[in-house]
Amino acid sequence: PQSSEKAKTFVHAFLKRSMPKMKDEAIQDMLTRKAVVLEHYQKKKVKQKRKKTKGFTAKQRRELRLFEIEPEQQRYAIFLPLHELWKQYVRDLCHGLKPDTQPHMIQGKLLKADLHGALVTVTKSKCPSYVGITGIILQEFKHVFKIITKEDKLKVVPKLNNVFSLELDGFISYIYGSKFLLRASERSAKKFKLKGTIDL
Repeated sequence: PQSSEKAKTFVHAFLKRSMPKMKDEAIQDMLTRKAVVLEHYQKKKVKQKRKKTKGFTAKQRRELRLFEIEPEQQRYAIFLPLHELWKQYVRDLCHGLKPDTQPHMIQGKLLKADLHGALVTVTKSKCPSYVGITGIILQEFKHVFKIITKEDKLKVVPKLNNVFSLELDGFISYIYGSKFLLRASERSAKKFKLKGTIDL
């Protein structure tokens, strides 16, 4: 370790080099206070703005026909594996559909579940031509279901004023489309209230 005299000389010389415009008296005055603050400016870190990945607009999606199913793909048999996957998904979601499972618990899970691949039937409708349509849901939008029937016909069924039934392992659930006017992503976060009677 250096002696106190050498240390004092070193500090004085260092300050003289660092602050050449200061007089010796001022430097000596700083040393007597035993605390030296050297001016040092930190460079401000420039935050890089994250570039948001811009998706397609609704108009662009329509022009590119991203959600349209080609006519040659509109076959019921192609989507049967999707239905099998959906059934397994719901069984896992409800921890197995056992006979003693509470119906309201299953109903609550199904209201928030993804319905792509579900086999549904239109049981009631204000438009009689929709009643009896049965098929696998291929796409769910805010206001409509796109359903492929066993006759390989793609039906666009509105949710409004329609009641859909959904059967799985002996459990039948009813979906009131008028209360279901949500996108699948929005539905998963919505809290549904129990109501005694619901009209079409």
